[in-house]
Amino acid sequence: MSETMAPARGVEKPRRELERAVIRFAGDSGDGMQLTGEQFTTETAWAGNDLATLPNFPAEIRAPAGTLFGVSSYQLQFGSQRVYTPGDRLDCLVAMNPAALKVHLRDLKPGGLLIVNTAAFDRRNLDKAGYAENPLDDPALAERYRLHKIDMTGLTHEALRDLPLNAKEKDRCKNFFALGLVSWIYTRPLEPTLQWISRRFAKNPVMAEANTRALKAGHAFGETAEIFAEHYTVEPADLPPGVYRAMTGNRALAWGLLAAAERSGLPVVYGAYPITPASGILEELAQHKRFRVRTIQAEDEIAAVCAAIGAAFGGAIGVTGSSGPGIALKSEAIGLAVMAELPLVVFDIQRAGPSTGMPTKTEQGDLLQALYGRNSEAPVVVLAPATPGDCFYIAYEAVRIAVKYMVPVIVLSDGFLANGSEPWLIPDPSTLPPIEVRFRTEKEGFFPYLRDPATLARPWVRPGTPGLEHRIGGLEKQDVTGNISYEPDNHDHMVRTRAEKVRRVAQEIPPTTIHGPATGDLLVVGWGGTYGAITAAVERAQAEGRSVASIHLRYLNPLPPDLGHILREYRKILVPEINSGQLVRVLRAEYLVDAVGFNRVRGLPLASDEIYEAIVQLQEGRP
Repeated sequence: MSETMAPARGVEKPRRELERAVIRFAGDSGDGMQLTGEQFTTETAWAGNDLATLPNFPAEIRAPAGTLFGVSSYQLQFGSQRVYTPGDRLDCLVAMNPAALKVHLRDLKPGGLLIVNTAAFDRRNLDKAGYAENPLDDPALAERYRLHKIDMTGLTHEALRDLPLNAKEKDRCKNFFALGLVSWIYTRPLEPTLQWISRRFAKNPVMAEANTRALKAGHAFGETAEIFAEHYTVEPADLPPGVYRAMTGNRALAWGLLAAAERSGLPVVYGAYPITPASGILEELAQHKRFRVRTIQAEDEIAAVCAAIGAAFGGAIGVTGSSGPGIALKSEAIGLAVMAELPLVVFDIQRAGPSTGMPTKTEQGDLLQALYGRNSEAPVVVLAPATPGDCFYIAYEAVRIAVKYMVPVIVLSDGFLANGSEPWLIPDPSTLPPIEVRFRTEKEGFFPYLRDPATLARPWVRPGTPGLEHRIGGLEKQDVTGNISYEPDNHDHMVRTRAEKVRRVAQEIPPTTIHGPATGDLLVVGWGGTYGAITAAVERAQAEGRSVASIHLRYLNPLPPDLGHILREYRKILVPEINSGQLVRVLRAEYLVDAVGFNRVRGLPLASDEIYEAIVQLQEGRP
């Protein structure tokens, strides 16, 4: 990482220019680390940097304070160049208590900046974190890292001493002291946070004043304290011109539905049961009822998907969302949508399992469930976004395909994409592909399963259209007429027709983009949220002169029509996934290639350093 020393101005401390930085705020789940990280992210977006974030929550709603499993953290990487991931190793760790230090210290680079809140390192908290002695008294800690021991709690209380707040209320402001300090260290603008405080606490002026003072006190501490000899700046990234906002994956999925509703002229009916990490989609859509959106918080997962299917039958965009356990409950109803051939969109925000598993941690374990997890032959289209911002376009594409082909579409997002964020260039809605909707109204020649010759889609008829009444349901249909049929050859024909309809979606898939040479030694194939880590690793390998390229699949069923040819152009194929090897099984089965999996199932995004090492090992023939 190149660094240059900026000249000091007057009495200002010297500033060094960095290309990028990786920061993590960590503390108890009640310390406001998510809010702190989100506000620092907003400041960074204002500064014009490219960025990627990684919020990390405890699974318990309110874990015991001070415990290891109650630690909450927020990580982001920002830079003046393209940022693909939240970062592998930390340049700066802010630890608000001993548990946060113990859980996250291993990720801090040697020589990294370590800022700790000394007020939390009392005997009680040390015991909860499993420390026999206070780690801050260990000389090795200061030798290995640039350790700054700061009584953030005490300094916050001092800044708020004349405000009519009790001790607990003043404690809650210490995260803004930490934010102000780190904002000074990395030369972030305070204006967006000050504006947020003003809006958030408009009806509570005392708390608005308290948080404002704490923020400014942390900033002033960095400017004046002798322990900080310098601070840093990261120049704005060279991003395409336009209007940006920090976009999370869940919000992007919701906005993609809003755009689809506007472009199609159809209402969206979103049926869901609350589940981590998918609930944010329901919460976001519920705020936009001025658009063509209706949200239903159902009593269970089955009711939610059935409501969406009913909406699709009624002529709306029927959408449901959940995570892996909820998708399992919805599977029978998704099969009904396959049989009835209705346009249904299903969001699966994957999380670590099985069963309840680690509900706040990310995973890619539902690919085979999406492809095959229904009884009998029930094929559906499966798509997967690559980044938080890409969730917008995938949601829009899911609606477009579902309506055009009268077919269910599953979108495989994940916890990392759902809660992570990146700068998102707000598109011109007129540039989005059209969503053409044709409701059958002509009575003459109508049959419920009379198909479009190009797409094999059956007609979409609004209930109550005169002369076009027909039955739907889960029993097999006779071709064309839609009557119930138990005839063996008809069933075989309908099974093959439904599968062929999904295969024909391949005609919509654009040519696959190859990141690197079109032929060579090694191809890295990814899908979903591994995009950033794979791209960063491949670019690093390419910079060293290695013969390596990558592709990233957004269409998983059907697969891109050019994929087989591309795979055969490389000697070796590496498939990194956050599962035990699911896409690699599909590629081996479909294309008979000797693909090799790189698999980690730790509830965390893959690290680009690990993928790079896997590339090197595979190319050099090391185990």
